[in-house]
Amino acid sequence: MSSSRAAARCLHGARNLPRASGISQQTRRRYATHKIDGTASQRPHRRTAILFSISIVAVGVYAAGYPSSIHAEVVPAPAEIQFEKKRKKSVTREGNRDILSSQHLQVKRSWENPGVYAWGSNAGRVVAPDSDDETVIKTPRRIEYFDGKLLKDIKLDRNFGAAVVENGDVVQWGVAYSPECKEPTPTLRGKGIVKLAISQDRVLALSSSGKVYSIPVSKADQESGPRPQESTWVPFWYSKSPISYRQMEIDSLGWGERISDVSSGLEHCLLLTNSGRLFSAASSSEDFPSKGQLGIPGLTYYTRPAGPYDQPHELNTLKGFKISKIAAGDFHSFALDDQGRVFAFGDNSLGQLGFDASLDVPTIDAPSLLPIGKLYAGTKLSPRVTNVAAGGVNSFFTVDATRVAGPMEDDSSSRLLGRVTADTWACGQGIWGGLGNGRWTHVQGEPTKIKALSGLFEYDETSNSTVPIRLAHLSAGSTHASAIMNNVTHVGASERSSENDTNWGADVLWWGGNEHYQLGTGRRNNVNNPIYIAPLDVQADKDKGRREEHRFQITPRKKVRLQGRTVEIEQRVECGRNVTAVYSGT
Repeated sequence: MSSSRAAARCLHGARNLPRASGISQQTRRRYATHKIDGTASQRPHRRTAILFSISIVAVGVYAAGYPSSIHAEVVPAPAEIQFEKKRKKSVTREGNRDILSSQHLQVKRSWENPGVYAWGSNAGRVVAPDSDDETVIKTPRRIEYFDGKLLKDIKLDRNFGAAVVENGDVVQWGVAYSPECKEPTPTLRGKGIVKLAISQDRVLALSSSGKVYSIPVSKADQESGPRPQESTWVPFWYSKSPISYRQMEIDSLGWGERISDVSSGLEHCLLLTNSGRLFSAASSSEDFPSKGQLGIPGLTYYTRPAGPYDQPHELNTLKGFKISKIAAGDFHSFALDDQGRVFAFGDNSLGQLGFDASLDVPTIDAPSLLPIGKLYAGTKLSPRVTNVAAGGVNSFFTVDATRVAGPMEDDSSSRLLGRVTADTWACGQGIWGGLGNGRWTHVQGEPTKIKALSGLFEYDETSNSTVPIRLAHLSAGSTHASAIMNNVTHVGASERSSENDTNWGADVLWWGGNEHYQLGTGRRNNVNNPIYIAPLDVQADKDKGRREEHRFQITPRKKVRLQGRTVEIEQRVECGRNVTAVYSGT
């Protein structure tokens, strides 16, 4: 009602305004005539009405939205300053280091409490030999039998395990060894074993003298099979071996030549001599190799030469190449020579040899040179393969790529000439993340770069230079893998150094299949990118008051005092078939 009266007063005031003196009566009459007859003459009044309406609406909106009362802004309380609490400090120098650094504590405990941590599938009682109820072990757990012991090697399958203790004896365990076995049991003794390899049903043991012994996995077969004659401490006196085994002998070895390395798949094995010659043989009692993994074209169970079925055969196609490294997957093989060239043979149905897979030709039965140079085409980098690894249906290569001058580039034009970049490549099946390249790939023939393990550098204070971070070791299981980085480590903290001087080890990363918790994350999801895991002994960190999560680091080789003697000790990683172990090696 009040707004109507105000509008009326405005209109009344408009009528009583004085007339403009410069406007004649005729002009006023003509202007009125134009307002009535012409539409164009109505536009000024229509514009005025619209502006008037907008003003009324704006006033209403403003009145409705404006607060009925105005309050002063509340002044916030002054911020409370909290100073960092004084860090807990031990009364001893070593205790202070334990509080300062999780890595230092890990190194220290690995020296004081050597042994074996294992996790993953326990269906075969390999990870926890004394447990019948647990089918999986989700996080690292110590195998009590090995507490305080140093090992030379360990190999794990989902149903059996084998290890070499410090004196060179072999111990075995798991349901495939004996369903009644509740802890590792010594089997092959007195042979000075230094390295192991396993097939689907046999353990291959390499001695320090270069002899290779093939032992049945099953305890029943060890007791019932033929036992060879062995010499005793009495001259010219022989006795039967306590267990059945076979010795894999090479008759054509030269003077001073011996077997220096062994690697095995499910059915075959590779034997490398210290002169760079390569031999292959059947390593399983159940199946003779039939997918070209022996590297000898036309060799089958029916065409093999007379003699033992597991006799070694030399790869004549590699004569003239000095082989330095070998690796065997389930059904495929790799040989690396001293010039950085890689030769591959065997099953390639999933691209695990580094060549594109073909349904028409799923296997390659002769050593074939892998074209690593193609991976660096157009990059001004000259590649050289430094190591190979294989497991299951996956393969891995580490490469040193050196920066060289381009076609139109002067040798002195770039300060990067000669710089080495360390890369890691993978091929095979990545459906469980085993390629480590961030993708879930069914078939990967051409090698793909693992970016998380490639092109890494760090500053080395010893040499005052930037150096590439290479891999110290890569262990490949059936579906998962682990890489130990060769980063700068420090294990020299002593009573004479600063109380803030702490030890730290090498980084170690994990990726691949995790169905049986074999990655040690405590979760079951597969991982297609390398990741860190928590320390093996998380409780030790908690006891020191640490609540944040730290990463596990591997302790490098170091001379320490253990049980009253001086020994060289380091931690190592072994990835097996759905199981994993970290052990104290010597």
